Order: sequence, then C-alpha cells, then structure tokens
Amino acid sequence: MPLLRSVSALVLAMAVGCGSVLAVSAEEASPFTEAQRKGIEAIIKDYLVKNPEVLQEAIAEGEKRQLETQRLAQSAALKESREALLNSPNDVVAGNPSGDVTMVEFFDYNCGYCRKALSDVQALIKADPKLRVVIKDFPVLGPESVEASQAAVAVKQQLKGDKLFEYHQKLLETKGRVNGARAIEVAKTFGVDVAKLQKDMAGPEVKAVLTENRALGDKLGLSGTPAFVIGDEIIPGAVGVEPIRKTITDVRQCGHASC
Repeated sequence: MPLLRSVSALVLAMAVGCGSVLAVSAEEASPFTEAQRKGIEAIIKDYLVKNPEVLQEAIAEGEKRQLETQRLAQSAALKESREALLNSPNDVVAGNPSGDVTMVEFFDYNCGYCRKALSDVQALIKADPKLRVVIKDFPVLGPESVEASQAAVAVKQQLKGDKLFEYHQKLLETKGRVNGARAIEVAKTFGVDVAKLQKDMAGPEVKAVLTENRALGDKLGLSGTPAFVIGDEIIPGAVGVEPIRKTITDVRQCGHASC
C-alpha cells in the first residue's frame, strides 16, 4: 500500500521531529524494526479508516499543489516561448495581422473539438477587428493527422494571405477523417501545383515546422487539442466564445488573462 506507507513516513517524520514517539539521537534516528514499522502502520491505517476526511483533505491539498506547480511551469514556459508562439514565420495568421491582442490556437485536423471551435474562432475574428490569430498545426491524433498537417504546412509555400486561412477552414470543415490525400484534394481547389505540393510535403522545411510545434506544445504541457494561448493563459478545449472573449478583453485592458 504505497499511499499508506507515504502517509506513514510523513507521520513518523512529524513524530520524530516533535520527539513524541520514540527517543532519537540528536544527530540521527535509529531505524525501526520490521515489527515496529508494521505496528505504526497499523495504527495509522486504523486512524485513517476512522477519519477518512483526513486522507481526503491530504489528497485535495496534493492536487492543489500539483496544479499550482503546473501553472507556474506553464507560466515560465510561456515567457520563454513568447517569440516562437507569436512571431514564427511558419504559422498561418488570420484576423488583423497588426492586432493588439494575439490568440494562438494549437489544433489537429481530425479533432472533433477543433472543428467545433472553428466557428468560435470565426466569430471572434468577425466581431473583433483588433484580434490577431495564429494557427499552429499540432497533429496528435495519428498518422493521418500528420499527413494533413504536412500538406497544410507545405501549401503555405504556394498560397498567401487570406487564402491560407481559407484553406485551413475548408480542410477543418471536411467531414470524416482527413489524411494527406484529402488535404491535397482540397488544395487542388485552390489551384496549387500538386507535384510541387507533394514534394514540399516530404521536405525538411515541413518536418522542421511540425517538430518545432510539437516541441513547443510539449514545453507548454499541452495534452490535447484545441488549446488556445492568450496572453499569460492557456485555455484547453473548445470552451466556447465567451470565456475566450473575456480573456481577450482582460489582456487588452491590463495585460493579463485575468484583471
């Protein structure tokens, strides 16, 4: 019972520190015998069974500390990765390229929640002429997603400006699984050179972009898609328009995700 042993160790340490359980040397505590250890564990187990709220409080506190540790790590990662997040030349930029607030979205073309969130992104862009949106391919749902992202990154070498975001929307709106072949079919409707696109998909530039995005997502602790980064906050999941709009408003007003 690892949890019980962990609690046992904590209680023993507290007891030794207070000098209330066993007499210990001023320099070093004597090791417990196996019989002593089992006896102490039995006492602790009996106490926890009779007072389960103590264990519940300990678990809740542990989770709270873990979340705070994660928050601090993400905050540091956001500061260190600011330039790569906002100004990578490899990303698709939608909305106002000179906007005063940037929203970064990590997505996967086969993510149902990303498809759902597309209408939120479109609504935010339409309603906020000062919003800048950065789109980052983050294929986490298998080889087909990787192929789709390879095509989407490679097509940037032929499509420019609004056409890139149009392509992104068209591909994300595709019904069913999206793979490389489907991404190429959609690209054809935009008049791209298919032979060049296929060559570019296998090139080192595309691989470097996806590797960079993967490393960035891992550094930020992203566990799925979509994930939005606005100011100093990471918003996981398709949360809807209003929570994102509020965060954008707060960043615009005070420079932080929560004023």
